Amino acid sequence: MATSGQILSQNGQSAAPRRDLPHDRVNRPLAAYARDYPEGEAVPRHSHDRAQLLYATDGIMRVTTDTERYTVPPARALWLPARLPHAVAMPRGLAMRALFLRADVTRDLPAHPAALSVSPLLRELILAACAEPLEWDERGRGGLLAALMLDEIRRAPRLPIAVPQPRDARLQRLAAALAADPASPLTLDGWATRSGASPRTLRRLFQAETGMGFARWRQALRLAEAAALLAAGATPARAASAVGYASAPAFGAAFRAAFGTTPGGKAAIMPG
Repeated sequence: MATSGQILSQNGQSAAPRRDLPHDRVNRPLAAYARDYPEGEAVPRHSHDRAQLLYATDGIMRVTTDTERYTVPPARALWLPARLPHAVAMPRGLAMRALFLRADVTRDLPAHPAALSVSPLLRELILAACAEPLEWDERGRGGLLAALMLDEIRRAPRLPIAVPQPRDARLQRLAAALAADPASPLTLDGWATRSGASPRTLRRLFQAETGMGFARWRQALRLAEAAALLAAGATPARAASAVGYASAPAFGAAFRAAFGTTPGGKAAIMPG
């Protein structure tokens, strides 16, 4: 896809290419976007002129901003404000169904990224919008769909699945390795050996850049990955094992403390 222009990220990092899509320019309050991505494809760091609601009917997407990381399964969507740099990875393939929203209809929507619960109604509205032409009839079916979608997005519950993203290159490599293998048993000392930094340096950097110690940050990452697996249909035992919990009670207690529900509860699959 073409890019046009550069912008600065919110925390002053290097400029991100602006991805130029017709959905960013069409004279409608919102535009629906559908694309299927093969396994292993990734969209590098970029931004859009309009806000987005990223949703997938199949597959898990990992979205990284300059400050946070989100693992988003089909039961959830990710709200991204306009011009926010982000990258998207689809490790197992992805059926993307997204919305681009014009600035005048987003004034009462979040000013920061937010993971949202997707109701059955909102899911069907997104799919219906994807079947409409890009320049849909504002006085017809397209206009009715858009009005109801905006109301559903405003009502959607926010979900606490953001994991702080470090800025230091050594920590970013560590974070990427743990995201690829959340069950890794390596301690901070082991990661220090791999990264070429002392455990003390890594400990200090984790606290300074994420606001968490390493153990707490790793737990947040593991629980976010587990929540995505549960939402995608994994059993609690399988999700716990996949992210490194040998004890089901320990996993259940940590999950309940983070999300306010048990791993086997309905809210763990589709909150709200």
